[in-house]
Amino acid sequence: MTMTVGIAGLGAIGLPLARALDAGVEGLSLIAVSVRDQTKALANLAGFRHPPRLVELADLAAADIVVECVPAALFERVALPAIDAGRILVVLSAGALLPRMHLMRRAVAAGGRIVVPTGALIGLDAVRAAAEGPVESVTIETRKPPNGLEGAPYLVKNGISVAGLTEPLLVFEGNALDAAAGFPANVNVAAALALAGIGPVRTKVRIWADPGVERNIHSIAVEADAARFAMKIENVPSNDNPRTGKLVTLSALACLRGLVSPLKIGS
Repeated sequence: MTMTVGIAGLGAIGLPLARALDAGVEGLSLIAVSVRDQTKALANLAGFRHPPRLVELADLAAADIVVECVPAALFERVALPAIDAGRILVVLSAGALLPRMHLMRRAVAAGGRIVVPTGALIGLDAVRAAAEGPVESVTIETRKPPNGLEGAPYLVKNGISVAGLTEPLLVFEGNALDAAAGFPANVNVAAALALAGIGPVRTKVRIWADPGVERNIHSIAVEADAARFAMKIENVPSNDNPRTGKLVTLSALACLRGLVSPLKIGS
């Protein structure tokens, strides 16, 4: 059985994902995409073997699986129609999901499902497993090149400049819920970690603007009754958008494969 896919957004994540699906993934068929710039989209889709239809965001709900990879401000325009239609919604903007946990009840009522890929993180299986028992603390520290943080609402609101830095600057320390609001394009990893573990209020976040790094670096530390563990990943930023890593697209593709694969690895 083949499941149809619709993608919201053809940016640094959506376009390479669309190309991979068009190249052929058993059990999946890309049928529609929704974009802001249709002229640019038509040029990007010109070489596709089976070009998908260009539709409005709400019309993506005609597909079995709707992949959301748009700016956080557009999240509900993608999520609500997909959920209400009982579809599988694959969320890349995990930070936009945190303040909208009521959507879980809406998905249950409509027979839909919300799936958050691992994204640029590692070890979510271990965090999910640990969270089945008592967990003392979960902390994530993110270091990004300064240009990957420029324009974040938290920096603008607090008058924090990351231009011309010569040494690392701690620009945020707080919980995952506040981090998601202040850095909607930067901390989807923290949001996914919070959803997998002990929630957005208890999950601690530190964000550094670091001129000494060229990659997006995430370090996680977990203190739990069942285990103590730490993880670190250095993601190569996307060529098209330094705020996201190349691994995010690959994670989304792996997630989609997992939805149709007869074999599931991990919890």
